[in-house]
Amino acid sequence: MSKRQDKEKSLENASEIPVPPERSEGTVPEETPDPITLELMETKDQLLRIAAEYDNFRKRTAREREALCGGIRADAVALFLPILDNLDRAAAAPTTDTAYAQGVAMITKQFVDILDKAGVSEIEALGKQFDSNLHNAVMHIEQEGAGESEVVEVFQKGYIMGDRVIRHSVVKVAN
Repeated sequence: MSKRQDKEKSLENASEIPVPPERSEGTVPEETPDPITLELMETKDQLLRIAAEYDNFRKRTAREREALCGGIRADAVALFLPILDNLDRAAAAPTTDTAYAQGVAMITKQFVDILDKAGVSEIEALGKQFDSNLHNAVMHIEQEGAGESEVVEVFQKGYIMGDRVIRHSVVKVAN
């Protein structure tokens, strides 16, 4: 081929080469990052994702641990509640021995104080509106002077620790 034919051929091929868009003033042309920069960006993204997953894992396990500890404490307290019930019955029993009555009252108060320190409190039920989340109704009666679904008698006290019910109050409800 002659030089002239080569030049004509190169002009024909020049029309097939894509022409970059014209740049307006003030714009910087986008450069494609080199492979090392791409790999660094991908690695950084992976590390950020792993760090976020680990943070979520740490928070989730802390919540689960708290729930488990709270459940174990509530179960342990529930085992001692029948003793408190018996102390309440002993304090309510008629007796002529004042030292005995005073001793039972002191033990009961000490037991209740320990429960208070552990975050356990009695569920107030008498005269309150019936709440199935806190109370267990075993009787319904018609009683004048009592409001609709009002607790009129407590058969067994209920206890709560924070927002966890340890034992529901067993009650009689007026309709």
